[in-house]
Amino acid sequence: MAGGNAIRGSRVGAGPMGEAERGESAPRRTVDYYCAKGHVTSPSFALGEDFEDPEIPLEWDCPRCGLPAGLDSENPPEPLRNEPYKTHLAYVKERRSEEEGKALLDEALSELRARRGDAPVAVAD
Repeated sequence: MAGGNAIRGSRVGAGPMGEAERGESAPRRTVDYYCAKGHVTSPSFALGEDFEDPEIPLEWDCPRCGLPAGLDSENPPEPLRNEPYKTHLAYVKERRSEEEGKALLDEALSELRARRGDAPVAVAD
């Protein structure tokens, strides 16, 4: 079939929708955010009724690098510091001193020996 229909697969009224069919779009305000790597992000926020300024967040995530971006181009927010994984022992050491830990261990060992019927053993310091 050499020819063809130019509007094949289309229907009446299937053209691009214009402003008349969708209605007016809300007025917007564009805000620039700057990250520590020098990227600029410019999201736009819809203005409220009576064209009042929208509530604009102080920080925005940079879509290029994921770092936080701020409104001040000279002083962008510092990158978040990731805390390394802590073991259970590290959390326990934050809550207890060495002396408290030794006292708890001695108490637990004496209770265990009492249940077993073992003779108490002197613990060397």
